[in-house]
Amino acid sequence: QTPKGSCLEAVKIAIDAGYRHIDGAFVYFNEHEVGQAIREKIAEGKIKREDIFYCGKLWNTCHPPELVRPTLEKTLKILQLDYVDLYIIELPMAFKPGDALYPKDENGKFIYHETDLCATWEALEACKDAGLAKSIGVSNFNRRQLEMIMNKPGLKYKPVSNQVECHPYFTQPKLLEFCRQHDIVIVGYSPLGTSRDESWVNVSSPPLLKDPLLNAIGKKYNKTAAQIALRFNVQRGVVVIPKSFNPQRIRENFQIFDFSLTEKEMKEIEALNKNVRYVELLMWRDHPEYPFNDEY
Repeated sequence: QTPKGSCLEAVKIAIDAGYRHIDGAFVYFNEHEVGQAIREKIAEGKIKREDIFYCGKLWNTCHPPELVRPTLEKTLKILQLDYVDLYIIELPMAFKPGDALYPKDENGKFIYHETDLCATWEALEACKDAGLAKSIGVSNFNRRQLEMIMNKPGLKYKPVSNQVECHPYFTQPKLLEFCRQHDIVIVGYSPLGTSRDESWVNVSSPPLLKDPLLNAIGKKYNKTAAQIALRFNVQRGVVVIPKSFNPQRIRENFQIFDFSLTEKEMKEIEALNKNVRYVELLMWRDHPEYPFNDEY
């Protein structure tokens, strides 16, 4: 969630810098600004609609199959676009449907909803068939939840991607290997670590960008620790979605294609893995589909 107008400007700066993949979600409450930025850049002749890869997300309160298409249509209306390039289930945990995005009872406890992820997935398949989404995928799914979809009788389309936390302190080797075997692309969120907001972030892990190794390798290439962290993931086949509203950093995050890390450096960075998440979502750990209890 961002101050009014800052997202519009950030997206325009990003498009001018060369970005074409935009990761959005209804619960970010800024899709109207993202859509406006895309339309303004199309009007300028800077890009065509097909140059942009927009990812939208289905929120937890919209898992019942009959809600999936209307929810996506609402996103398209806000964006003022005819389709999204990728539509994903944001989390495998369903909440009680309704107007409250984070429904709670009178005791302040989250109200969950029994979820049938396969039925939700079938509704996403129908959205793809209707041309509202070019591709469909998931986010924060563990191996068991991915297999549940992939082994579903009558599966029409498998998930093309799984968006999960991924950075040098949390490299996801097993999930990455599993997804590679099944041609599922890992999209890494928090590729630079994340904010230090204790209300939802595990701050016991030190800030990633202060890491001595990342900074030392950065010096060698005349790059920042952030650029090294992004390059590391891109080089191992992970799609990165760094978030920034700072124009200089937006441009810097894109400048990772003019150098390569050596095999030795890749191994050294891999060895930084602490297997500790920044984004644990512990407030929902009692949900039957909480994804982070499994090994991967």
